[in-house]
Amino acid sequence: MARSSAYKLDAGQGERLRFSGADFLVRAAADTTGGAFSIVEEIDPLDTPLHRHANEDEFFYVIEGEHVFRCGDQEFRVGPGGAMFAPRGVPHAHKRVVPRTGRFLTMTSPAGFEGFFRELSAAEASGAAMPEAYAAVSRKYNIDWL
Repeated sequence: MARSSAYKLDAGQGERLRFSGADFLVRAAADTTGGAFSIVEEIDPLDTPLHRHANEDEFFYVIEGEHVFRCGDQEFRVGPGGAMFAPRGVPHAHKRVVPRTGRFLTMTSPAGFEGFFRELSAAEASGAAMPEAYAAVSRKYNIDWL
C-alpha cells in the first residue's frame, strides 16, 4: 500500500462526476488514501439493482433521505445518521423511498472502485451508448448484475 498524506476537503469539495442524472462527489480515492479505501458521496442517488462485487466491501452512511438496502436475504431501511455494511461477494441492492431524493456516502475497501464512477461519467460525457458502457465498466470492476 502506498503512503498517503493528510488532506482536507470543505463541504462540497471533491472530484465532481455525473451520469444517469445523478451527481457524485469523490471525497477520498486510491491516490489520496494510499489505496486503503475510497469514499463517494452520492447526491440524489440512483436506485441500484441487485449486484455483487468481487473485490470491494461497501459501507453506506446515509446523510439525507430514507433508503432501503438489501444485502443477501436481509432488508434494511436506513435514514439520516444510519449506516449499512455490504461485504464483498454478497448480493446487494439499494432504492430510495422517495424517488431521486437523498444523499449518502459509499465507502469501499480497498480503494479503486471510484474509477467505476469516473469511467461512467466520462462515457456519458463523450456520448457513448450507456448500456454498453455499463456492461464494459462492470466487467472491468468485477461487478455481476443479478
